[in-house]
Amino acid sequence: MERQVSGGLGFFGGLAIFLGLALLGYLVSTSSWTIRRAERTVTVKGLSEREVAADIAIWPIKFTEVENALDALYANLQAKSDMVVAFLKENGFDEDEIAVGPPAITDRMAEYYGGNERIPFRYSASVVVTVYTARVDRVLATMQQMVALGRQGIVVGGQNYDTRTEYLFTGLNDIKPAMIEEATKNAREVARKFAQDSDSTLGKIKEAHQGQFTISDRDSNTPHIKKVRVVSTVVYYLSD
Repeated sequence: MERQVSGGLGFFGGLAIFLGLALLGYLVSTSSWTIRRAERTVTVKGLSEREVAADIAIWPIKFTEVENALDALYANLQAKSDMVVAFLKENGFDEDEIAVGPPAITDRMAEYYGGNERIPFRYSASVVVTVYTARVDRVLATMQQMVALGRQGIVVGGQNYDTRTEYLFTGLNDIKPAMIEEATKNAREVARKFAQDSDSTLGKIKEAHQGQFTISDRDSNTPHIKKVRVVSTVVYYLSD
C-alpha cells in the first residue's frame, strides 16, 4: 500500500512541476514578445565625405640602359643615375628625399632561345631613383620638367604598374572626430524626418556603429586629391 501511494504522489508531483514550467515559459515568452512589440526603433545611415590633398608622394623614376660590355653598362648606369639625382636637386629636393636603387641586369644571351639571329645588345639593365617627400606640389611641378632628362639622353619609363607615383594621405586621425560627428548628425536628420513622416517622436540612440573609413583617389586624373568617406549606422528609439 505504501508503494502505491508513493508512486501516485510521484506522478502527480511530476505533472505539477511540468505544468508549472510550461506556464512559466509561456509567461516569459509572452512578456518578451510584448516588450519587443512595444519597442519601436528606426535604423538609419549617416554619410560624411571630404576631399583632402595628399601629404606624401612616392615618385619612382626608372630608366633603362643596354650594352654588350658589363663595364660600359655599369659606367653608363652610374653616369645617368648621377644626372637624375642632379636634376632632382636642381628642382629643390634634398638628398635625404632621394634614394637610388641597385641596378637590375638581364643577360639576354642567357635567356635567348631563338635561331642564329644576332642580339643587338647582350645586357639590359634598369635603375629606379625614388623620391619620397611630403612636398607633393614640388613633385607635381618637377614632373612637368622631365623633358630636361630626355635632352640628356635619359629615357624615363612611363607610369606603369611598377613605376606609378603613389600619393598618400596620412592625416586621417586629425579629421576623424569631425567626420564621425558629421555622419552622426546626418543620421539623426534622416531619423527625425522618418519620425515626422510616421507621426512618431524620435528618442535616444539605442546603438550606433561606426563604419570603416575609406580613402580613394578623387578621379584617375588627379590622384593627389583624395576622397575620404565614412558611413555610420545608428539605431534610434521611436515613440508615439
